[in-house]
Amino acid sequence: MSAAALVAVGLSLVSAVAYALAAVAQERLAARTAGAGLPRLLGTGAWWSAVGLNAAAALLHVVSLRYGPLTLVQPLGALTLVAAVPLGARAAGRRVSAAEWRGTALTLLGLAALLVTASGPAPERVLSLTEALAVAGTTAAAIGLLSRPGARPGLRHATASGFASGVASALTQTVTVAATDRTAPLLSTEVIVVAVLVAAFAVGGLLLSQTAYRGGLGAPLAVVTLANPVAAAVIGLTLLGQGLQGGPAGILLALAGAVLAAWGVVLLTRVAHEPGVAAEHATDDQHPVAAVLALEPGTATAEPALVPRQPDQPGHLTAL
Repeated sequence: MSAAALVAVGLSLVSAVAYALAAVAQERLAARTAGAGLPRLLGTGAWWSAVGLNAAAALLHVVSLRYGPLTLVQPLGALTLVAAVPLGARAAGRRVSAAEWRGTALTLLGLAALLVTASGPAPERVLSLTEALAVAGTTAAAIGLLSRPGARPGLRHATASGFASGVASALTQTVTVAATDRTAPLLSTEVIVVAVLVAAFAVGGLLLSQTAYRGGLGAPLAVVTLANPVAAAVIGLTLLGQGLQGGPAGILLALAGAVLAAWGVVLLTRVAHEPGVAAEHATDDQHPVAAVLALEPGTATAEPALVPRQPDQPGHLTAL
């Protein structure tokens, strides 16, 4: 593995932890504010905390895209779920279950196979303005279809969120590589237009994920985690020439790794819905992270209210 690929992997690890914490914060907020509109969300500190975590994770992700190809960086987003498992178990004061260990092991094993085949050199090729607009238009049409009213809106919104985030990453890599290429103007028309598209898809993906998490974190987060690298990998393989190493054997290894990682992700999200798991986690004094992948709408405890201490209670500070 090249030095650039190692940098990309390290940055992706830290980014995954930040994304995991942000997803938990978003899900907890969605559980408390089911049916609330965007203006109310914008007025809550928890919303901005989640946005801040997402922003920090996104910044690390952007830097990692400068050093690693899409086919390497995007699948590492599955580490978000892997990071959430020990965080939730530690906060809940419990041990990681056997099923969670199996899901984690399968996910890590699959990602390891992908790392071997996708760890190519730092990206150099970028999308042309025509290609970027074509990708943006196709993705916007797909998101529009997935966002229509109908059955299972959570999973459809999660799929749309994954597509939006994956395309945003592909466009971000184009902006990053083009902006750091000293042979072209820093603020060329191509860079500006693609940067606007990145902002639109990034914000759209965030809002779509917030909507998807209102039905619970487990299945929607799994769909987002799987749809994101699929969209980015399609762009990387078809338009950016980011192939896999090892020839036919490498392709088979990458496919096997993708299947294992997907199986692990699905297993991690199914654990929370096994009988007795939700009840085990739904204690009154649990920390919000303990509910990761298990918290259902309406189960989040209300924030404690600040009640002024009465003068006759001990510890009251009287005026001087």
